[in-house]
Amino acid sequence: MSGPVARDRAPVHRITVPDAGEVSALLVMPPKPQALYVLAHGAGAGMRHPFMEAIATRLAARGIGTLRYQFPYTEQGGRRPDPEPILLATVRAAVAAGIEAARGLPVLAGGKSMGGRMTSRAAADRPLAGVAGLVFLGFPLHPAGRPGTSRADHLAKVALPMLFLQGTRDTLAELDLLRPVLAPLGARAALHVIEHADHSFHVLKRSGRSDEAVLDELAATITTWQGTLA
Repeated sequence: MSGPVARDRAPVHRITVPDAGEVSALLVMPPKPQALYVLAHGAGAGMRHPFMEAIATRLAARGIGTLRYQFPYTEQGGRRPDPEPILLATVRAAVAAGIEAARGLPVLAGGKSMGGRMTSRAAADRPLAGVAGLVFLGFPLHPAGRPGTSRADHLAKVALPMLFLQGTRDTLAELDLLRPVLAPLGARAALHVIEHADHSFHVLKRSGRSDEAVLDELAATITTWQGTLA
C-alpha cells in the first residue's frame, strides 16, 4: 500500500448546510480504502489543525479514509461555535457527503471533542442512516474544573456502536465519571483509555511516551474497532 495522501493534495469539497451556506471539506482516501470516517473538528480549531491532519494521515496509512469538514463559524473565521441546530445540520450534511464519497464502503462518524459530541447529538435526535458507528476523540463530558455528566444524557438514545478514546489526564472527562455513564450502554459503548494523555492527546515527556506514539495508538484502535463492526 502506498503512503497516505498529504493535506495539500487532498481534494477540497464544498458541502451545503441548510440555512447556513456552504462549508469546506477535505477528503483523504488511501489507495485501497476499507472505510471512511467523517471527522468533525473541536470547538477551538478547524479541520486543518495539526491533530486533525495527523490522525487523518495515520488512518489513511491503515486503510481508513477521512472526510474532515468545517462548521460554519470556522468557515467564516469565527471563534464562537454556531447555535446547536446549525452544528447538527452541518453534521448531517457532512455525513451525507461522506456516504456519497464512500461509494458503498462502511462509514464512521464523529470527531474531536465538540465535533464528536455534536455527532452523537445528531444521532440521538434522529438516526444517521448509513453510518456504522461513532468514534469520539476525547468526548467532552464536562467543562474543565466543573465535573458533571449531563452532557452525556443523550447517549442513551444513540442506537449505534460507539468508540470512546479518552486520555487519563483529560480534564474535560474524568474517567471516574465517564465509566458509569457508559456502563448502562453495554456493548454499544467501547472505551479505550490512552495512558498519560490529556484532552488534546498530548503526553508529558516524563511519561516515557511521545505524541506520535499516541497518534499511532489512536489510529490503530479505530482501525481494529472498525473491523469488528458488522
